[in-house]
Amino acid sequence: MLINLIFIAVGKIKTPSFRNMIMQLSYKKYSLVIILSSLLSGVFAQTAAPGIAANITFVDLQRASSPKITDVLARREDSLKKQFEEKGLKWPAKFIYIRSFKYDSQLEVWVKQTSQEKFKLFKTYRVCALAGTLGPKRMQGDYQVPEGIYYINEFNPKSQYHLSLGLNYPNVSDKILSDSLMPGGEIYIHGSCVTTGCIPVTDKQIEDIYVLAMHAKDEGQDFIPVHIFPVQFKNKSSNDYLNKFLKDFPEYTGIASSLKQIYYYFDRTKEIPVIMVNKKGEYVMNGTVPDVQGEKPIRPIRTRTPKANYPEDDLAKVVNKLPVYPGGPQEFNAFLEGTSKELAQYLLEEQEKTYVLIEYVIDSTGKLVWAKVVKGGNDELNEKLEEKFEKMPQWQPAIRQEKNVGIKLKQTVVIERSAPKP
Repeated sequence: MLINLIFIAVGKIKTPSFRNMIMQLSYKKYSLVIILSSLLSGVFAQTAAPGIAANITFVDLQRASSPKITDVLARREDSLKKQFEEKGLKWPAKFIYIRSFKYDSQLEVWVKQTSQEKFKLFKTYRVCALAGTLGPKRMQGDYQVPEGIYYINEFNPKSQYHLSLGLNYPNVSDKILSDSLMPGGEIYIHGSCVTTGCIPVTDKQIEDIYVLAMHAKDEGQDFIPVHIFPVQFKNKSSNDYLNKFLKDFPEYTGIASSLKQIYYYFDRTKEIPVIMVNKKGEYVMNGTVPDVQGEKPIRPIRTRTPKANYPEDDLAKVVNKLPVYPGGPQEFNAFLEGTSKELAQYLLEEQEKTYVLIEYVIDSTGKLVWAKVVKGGNDELNEKLEEKFEKMPQWQPAIRQEKNVGIKLKQTVVIERSAPKP
């Protein structure tokens, strides 16, 4: 089944040949593509509007719109040039990429000079304050900071919050998943250190970010990408908080999982992936996160529907003889050790070891008919462990008063990345 692809990064396309290509695509079974990396890298530069001289730059237009910009450039440009020089970067950056982490209150600015280069981190800024909790913005007045894939669509030098860079919220995904009548809007990266759903930084910081963005647009990058993530996924405490949050709000797993894939794709390649939106409003990344030698493969976040308990009416509470695994206790211990090694790959990035408590039922024929993790692990690991138990060979059944009976047992399984040394 074909996925409907929807453009969310086109805006006002003034390049006729590209606009015509988009119109032709719309007549096929695809809607349109979101944020092509070539667009984000500024390959398709917006043509100058009629009547404006070719030598009038975007920076010139910003200067003309507000004397504040002239003052900001005079105060901040030399400092930025020196910071670029200290980091071995060429001034000005022709392409920039911004990503923000809600829980960690951070905003990163990445830069490069050509579309073929890898992005390099220029600076990490501290976000002053964040309204709301983890999770995307879904309606006006919810005080949530959006999460997802955006780009800068407005430069406002006359903002009441000193300077501000507008984001294209609601994007296509938001329009599908948010309140259809009142999804909210006017989301900015801005100064003044106050917020009711935006990304606030200090006045000095927004001046730096604004100048960097101005120069990138001046160089032809019309679509400056801004990706907003729930957490800094490589931070253990942040990941722990996200995992706890997902247990209470499992409906948030889908977007968190897709943003995790996007985060790690850039983290491992320093390139922005092609990202699409399907007809359900879900972000779909074209490609997979590449594996890195010595690092754990990145898998999507998963949640499961809680497993029903096994009816215990026909199970014995007390037995004369417990069931016996084929080959006895030593073989059962070997099974547990093998299971630990096999399932270690499903540990979370920050985990080296976890203790999982699993309940299982051996029926009166000796068959393991049900298994459920009741404590520990994570959704993917627990599912694999239950499957592993349910594929056990036939046991000798439990005996009560000389009759075979079913019984429920409990077992703690230690899952760790490497077996302990003898």
